[in-house]
Amino acid sequence: MTDSIKKILICDDEEGIRESLKLILGDYYDLILTDSGEQCLECLDNDKTIELVLLDIKMPKINGLEILKAIKEKHPEVNVIIVTDSKSFETATEACSQGVASGYITKPFKSDEISNLIQRNSE
Repeated sequence: MTDSIKKILICDDEEGIRESLKLILGDYYDLILTDSGEQCLECLDNDKTIELVLLDIKMPKINGLEILKAIKEKHPEVNVIIVTDSKSFETATEACSQGVASGYITKPFKSDEISNLIQRNSE
């Protein structure tokens, strides 16, 4: 994986998902792991080198769609890939069709699916 994307922010309230993504992507990218929408937005405000966010749609307190909207308002240059389960699939596809999300991946995911999606967002 030799992508132009260097730094990825992973925002998911499930530790297992964050750790899985870290195992898949950690050798190739500089990763920041957060477990809340508030942390996600704070990281983006403080680190202008983040190029991509992997964002869980089902989050406590602030849901993923609200976080996505806030990211796009404050940081329109940052691509966001939604991480979702099959129950939220329609929401993810709608966000993509509206152009606010760069793509989505459903849980459980395969490492090659994530790698391919990130590469497509690097082009």
